[in-house]
Parts: sequence; structure tokens; C-alpha cells
Amino acid sequence: MIPRALDPSSPAQRILILEDQPFQRGFLVNLFSARAGVHVDACEDVEAAIALCACQSYDLVVSDLLMPGQDGIQFIQALAVQPRPPRLAVVSAASRRMMTSARLMAESLGLDVVGLLPKPVAAADVDALFQALAQPRAVAVGGPATALPEPDAPQLRAALADGSLTAWFQPKKSLQSGRVVAAEALVRWTHPQLGTLAPGSFLPALCRHGLEGELLRVMLKASIRAQARWREQGFRVPVSINLPPHLLEQSDLPDELLALTLAHGGTPGLLCFELMENSTTRHVSDFYAGACRLRMKGFGLAQDDFGQGLSSVHNLVNTPFTEVKIDRALVSGCARDPALHLTLSTVISLANQLGLTIVAEGVESDADLATLRQLGCNQVQGFLISQALPSDEFTRLLDEETPSAHPLSMACTH
Repeated sequence: MIPRALDPSSPAQRILILEDQPFQRGFLVNLFSARAGVHVDACEDVEAAIALCACQSYDLVVSDLLMPGQDGIQFIQALAVQPRPPRLAVVSAASRRMMTSARLMAESLGLDVVGLLPKPVAAADVDALFQALAQPRAVAVGGPATALPEPDAPQLRAALADGSLTAWFQPKKSLQSGRVVAAEALVRWTHPQLGTLAPGSFLPALCRHGLEGELLRVMLKASIRAQARWREQGFRVPVSINLPPHLLEQSDLPDELLALTLAHGGTPGLLCFELMENSTTRHVSDFYAGACRLRMKGFGLAQDDFGQGLSSVHNLVNTPFTEVKIDRALVSGCARDPALHLTLSTVISLANQLGLTIVAEGVESDADLATLRQLGCNQVQGFLISQALPSDEFTRLLDEETPSAHPLSMACTH
């Protein structure tokens, strides 16, 4: 099939569909073309798709996985080396595990994957995809879409010192009350030339230069300041802060964090450290010692990204966590995928028996939200609820809460 001609006067949103089966290709073209303000191109093989992406900028590429000749995995690998790759959605009759593996592979190559669509694709799936597409790209918030030069150590140290690197806050909503009950602190860089940057554009460099400890302290102080402002408005909001576990090799870190918290007027019981899954200690004794001492100081402790990477049931059961955060890999599509539904049910049941607060990350559809509520999840965060917000905007979000209960009833559960 010859790709549809490119029209330079077409609307801003352009979508490319790669599907080798003529019926499926036509079906997908009709589904996407039914939306106003969308121009759709379609092709049947990887070579044609790569050629189109090389000469035309697309907002989204929807790719099948199982194709003769070059397959969808090879296409994703080729797409990742494009100077400005579009966002990606995977559509396939393959198993959910196969699609999830493809997603993890694409994300590890730096692509922004906005959806997994099992065949047969329904109109509701396309609606959910466009909702995800409307959210900001992960690489920057309000900044340029092009690749950014990697910052060096002096630039990062200056940003840490002058307050350019600071905390934004993504709300966590209770599935019981529907109200905001907590927040996660997420770093943003207010860059003097490039605007507000999300962590994907600078955090890898910061980690390579060994500045994670400095960032942790900056985020802790920014969170305590934000909590003080919210408290003046009558809101008591627990905040979670990411903590790379390898920092627990510093044996006095729990003492330092407690001293810093008290010196700035914070309350340990309103602060929760999320142990990230992308690092670990060289000696397992440091991990357990640090985890125990953080809890003994009164801080909350969460297993972050449960369901991917290094997180395990063994750690969940044997570490004094107060919270478990279920990774988006187990959340996205749970309403439709029986395997994900079963896995979530098992994890949530175990976490409930352990007395943990259960938070689902990456919630992006009403169907997944309803499934999480039915399974007994406690809290959710994700683009369906809200993206991360500066402290003042987070305050306005709190002000919009229904007045049926006084804000100070939002108590920490740790």
C-alpha cells in the first residue's frame, strides 16, 4: 500500500499507523480519522514507516508488533535513533506480557510510550489514547521537544545551590473519599534559558556526578517548606520523597535526615521516603539497617515501583515499609488484561494483610481507576488525577476540594 499523501496544510496532530494487514490497517485509519483535527497516514511495512518518519514530523506512531519481514520491535529500535522520535502506541494481538516487554524496551531507548492497545481495538481505546497524548511529554514540561545538551557537574551544583532545582508535587487521591490525601515530591529544574525541565533531561547526569544526596536534601527542605505553607491554609499533607537505596550505605543518613527535618520545622511522621528500585546497596545489611533506622526515626517508608526491576515480594515482606507503590507496568490496562488483574489482586491482597498503604502509580484511564477501587487499592496518582504541580498550584488544588470535611482531617497514615 502506498502511504497517503502528505498535506502540508493538514491539522497539527499527525498520526502514522504501521499495520501489515489491510483490513486492520483500514479499520485503524477509520477509528483515528473519526476524530476532528487529526490527519492519519498509514503504511504496511517498516521501511515505508521509517522513510515517512524521516521526512515528516508525527505526534504519534501506532505500530503493530507481529509483521512479516522486519517486525514491530525492529521498527521501534529504528524509531529510537531518529533525531526527534514521535510518541508511540503499540497495538497487537500478542500477549499482554509481550506488549509490556515491548513497552519497557521502547522506554529504555528513550521513547515516550503513551499506550498499549490489544486487538481488536475499540473506539474507547482510541479515546483513552488521545487523553494520554494530551498530557505533557516526559522529557520536558513547557520546554523544547528537542534533545537537550547534558548538563555538567558545575551547572548541576549551581542549580542545587540557587534553588533552580526544586520540588513540584503530584497529588495522591483516596479511592474511598475521592479527596487529595498526600503528595509525591518530584524534581523540576527552572532553567534560565530552557524553561521548566522534567527530570528525564537532567537526572541521569546528576546521578552520574554523584549528586543524589544533595538532591535528596534539597527535596526534603522544599517539601517541608511546602507543608508549612499548606498548614497555614489549614491543610495537613503527607509528602513522599524518592530515596535511592545506595545512599543508605551512609550509615548516619537517617540521623542527618532527622536533624534536617527538625531544624526546618518538619514532622517525620508526615514525610515518607520511597526506596527506588533502580539502585541497591553493595551490602544488603546496609539496606535493612537504613530502612529500620528511618522507621525508628518516625519517617514513613515506601517500596517504590513495585512490580518492576529489583523490587521483590521478599523485600516487601521483610522490610519495615509503611507503603507500597505499584508500578504503572502493573496498572496500565488492568481493566482489560486478565493477567494484570490477577497480579494486582494478589499484590493488593498481600499488601492489605501486611497493613500497608497501597498506592497505584500511572493511572490514566477511568476503567483502570474503577478496577483499582474494586480490588481495594487505597490511593492513586497519575495523569488522570493530576500531573505534578508547583507548590502554589497544589495549594489551589487543595482549595478546590469539597468542603464536606475539614482539610485537617487528611491525616498521615504512617
